[in-house]
Amino acid sequence: MAIREIIEIPDPRLKAISTRVEVFDDELRTLVADMFETMYAAPGIGLAAIQVGVPQRVLVIDLQPDDPDAEPEECTAHGDHKHTHQPVKRTPRVFINPEILDPSEEFNVYSEGCLSVPEIYADVERPARIRARWQDLDGTVQEEAIDGLLATCLQHEMDHLEGILFIDHLSRLKRQMALKKLEKLRKAA
Repeated sequence: MAIREIIEIPDPRLKAISTRVEVFDDELRTLVADMFETMYAAPGIGLAAIQVGVPQRVLVIDLQPDDPDAEPEECTAHGDHKHTHQPVKRTPRVFINPEILDPSEEFNVYSEGCLSVPEIYADVERPARIRARWQDLDGTVQEEAIDGLLATCLQHEMDHLEGILFIDHLSRLKRQMALKKLEKLRKAA
């Protein structure tokens, strides 16, 4: 496994349309392992292969990356009742050749960010629920109804396969503001 470089805007490769995976072999397994290692190191919750320069329809998602150094957290979300949360366990998921079959007519808005657009966050509206179909690492077809953050993350990562970034969903003015902010952050670094 290796940490690969995450390409950032304005790299033209991010606008490429990714090709279907036809061969499920050790090379694909290595790519997926590297993608997970890269995503966890970033840290992020999702990564498309094109973000590491590979224009294939491969995504990895883990909404709960664990932190081996994390201390149990004291939680006060339940009123006066205090308890601790242990660091969450990783739940890695691989989506190869994913497609959305049935997006809901109901929408959710999440503040999205992207490892290819560092330090920029914006509200994006997407279908709240989807039915998705994809292949796993062995090429077996999977299908599942997905909602919540996983639905949002999957749609965000699938956009990458079509050369679409989350900022492309913003109004022209908001997109320009986000890009100016990114430019300032890069100059300051």
